[in-house]
Parts: sequence; C-alpha cells; structure tokens
Amino acid sequence: MTHPKSALAEKPSETKPQAIIDLRSDTVTKPTPEMRRAMAEAEVGDDVYGEDPTINKLEQRAAEIFAREAAIFVPTGTMGNQIAIRIHTQPGQEIICEERAHIFNWEMASLASFSGCMVRPVRSGNGTGVITWDEIKKAIAPKIYYAAQTGLIVLENSHNMAGGAVTPLETTQEICANAKAAGLPVHLDGARVFNAAVALGKSVAEITAPLDSVMFCLSKGLGAPVGSLLVGSKKFIERARVYRKALGGGMRQAGILAAAGLIALEKMPSRLHEDHANAKFLADGVAQLPGIKLDASRVQTNIVIFEVTKPGVAAPDVTRKLAEKNVLASAIGPSHVRFVTHMDVDRAACARALDAMRAIFAN
Repeated sequence: MTHPKSALAEKPSETKPQAIIDLRSDTVTKPTPEMRRAMAEAEVGDDVYGEDPTINKLEQRAAEIFAREAAIFVPTGTMGNQIAIRIHTQPGQEIICEERAHIFNWEMASLASFSGCMVRPVRSGNGTGVITWDEIKKAIAPKIYYAAQTGLIVLENSHNMAGGAVTPLETTQEICANAKAAGLPVHLDGARVFNAAVALGKSVAEITAPLDSVMFCLSKGLGAPVGSLLVGSKKFIERARVYRKALGGGMRQAGILAAAGLIALEKMPSRLHEDHANAKFLADGVAQLPGIKLDASRVQTNIVIFEVTKPGVAAPDVTRKLAEKNVLASAIGPSHVRFVTHMDVDRAACARALDAMRAIFAN
C-alpha cells in the first residue's frame, strides 16, 4: 500500500529573506550585549546635580584619553558643537569652516539662532575637504569696525561630506599656531576623530592637542546607542554646563547611557581598522563600475562617497534599487551616494552590497 505524502513534504520550501545591510550611516548600530548589560546594571544619580557616578566616570575617562582638564557628556554631537560655538564667539561674528562642514550644512543654522553668528565657508583648493592655513587666512575678516569680525575657526576630522577625509596632524598644528597668533580659537568637530586617529596611526590626544576644544561622538564609529562628549579646559567645561542646560541637555539619571558610552570609549577604537578595510574594499569594487566616478585612493576611513555619472540615472534611483536588494545607502543630493561601514556590517555583507551595485550598473 502506498502511503500518501505528508503535508510537510507537499509544502514548498521557504526561502529565508536576506538580512538588510544598512550602510546609510554608522549611527544605525545596535548596542552590544555587553553594553546592554552595563546599561541595565548602571549605578545612577541626578547628573544635573553632578551626582551620577557613571556619568562622572565617563567624563573623567574622556578627559584623560584626550589629555584635557575636563569633559561634559551631551546627547548629540550637534549639541556639543553648538555649545562650543556659543562659548568661543560673540553674536555678530563669523565662523570659518570648510564649505561642506557639518556645522554649516547639517545643524539647522543653530550657530545663527543660538550664538548669533554666521558662516564664512572656505573651499579646499585640493578638493579633499582638508583646508589649510593659507586658505583660512584669506577668509579672516579685516580689522574694520563695520565688517563682521572672525570669531572662530572650526575644523572637521574626519570630514563626513568629504568622504571621511583625514586632516594631517601637521596641518592642524599649522592652523592652530597661526590662529593663536591671530587671537582666534579653533574648535574641532571630531564626530569621528577616533577614525581619524586610526588612519593617522596616532592617539586622539596627539592629533587634537593643538585645538582649543574638541567634540567627539560615541554613537558613530564607537557603536554606543546615544551620546557625545565635549572636552576642554576646566573653565571651558564649567561654561559648557550652563549652555548644555540652556539647550535642554540636563538629562538626570543619564548614567544608563554613559554605561554603554564607557564600553564604546574603552573597547571600540581598537576595531575601527576593520571598518576602514571594509570601506576600502567597497571603494575598490565600486570604482570599477561603469557610470561611477570614484577615486578609491582617497578613501581613508569608513566613508565612501561616489558620483553617479550614468546618463539618466540619479543618486536616489540607485539607493531605491539598492533598497530593493536589501541594501540601504544614502543619496547626497541628485548625483552622489554615500556608504558608511560600521561594526554591524562585516566583509560578507559588504560583498553582498557590492554584488548589488554590480547588478544595478550592469543593466
């Protein structure tokens, strides 16, 4: 007697959907199991009263690592930058920065609304996004009473919209020495400064030593779920606490966040070279595709930005087609696409993303 096939045998096999590869930003990472445990077990207090022991420990460690007198924890890098700008400037002054700088393009004109300043953008002559002292000094306002005076220079290292470009230490030193002679402070938007340090083979303390203040993010390459820090002199950080409160940044029992931040700060810099290698792998592959303009030799850290030159194809078209293949990327304007590697995207995932690009541009 022949037995009927089981219902299970008749059921067509199910294909497991491919995991989404998220290359939009290094801000999309999930906290590690160690971070989650630390958050759950964090000792906390009211940070507005200065009584959160985990926040205090994070700020102390950040100051030690950057060889500074003090540090302050803030919810976001934007808040850290805007606090620094408010301290360094007076209303009616100008701020010099590279034309693609985050403070100029992606912080909602807060330097105008909060500090009453405007930007004097500078274009880097070599196109890398790394501005030099010779380029900066041409933008410094003349000492004429009816001209808005220069109040601050802001550098960005690594430079997000310049494809993760890294400013050499010698360039930073030259800018800061001349700025000091001119009576101008220099602030660093160091959202990804640990990436820059790895690329330069130096410590963050060494590459930021000449600067008056530094903001860096825990929530980008270092993988924490929330938070940034601002470091500087003790007097500078005392003033920063005032402006943090004015911006709504007093966060009470924030040690829950700082616990993850401590792990990010202590353990994650040592793995950033993996993200850099994956970005280089992506860049080398994408640069070979028809309809793409990309100089892979310029990719230094974890950001790859390429121009779509194929006629009739815009950057949003590319990101839409990538999304259909479970790969997420960011369109920057009509013609450029950005990939950002991070701890939640390994080499195999990058290879899948590259295969998706090849499939799109082969058609």
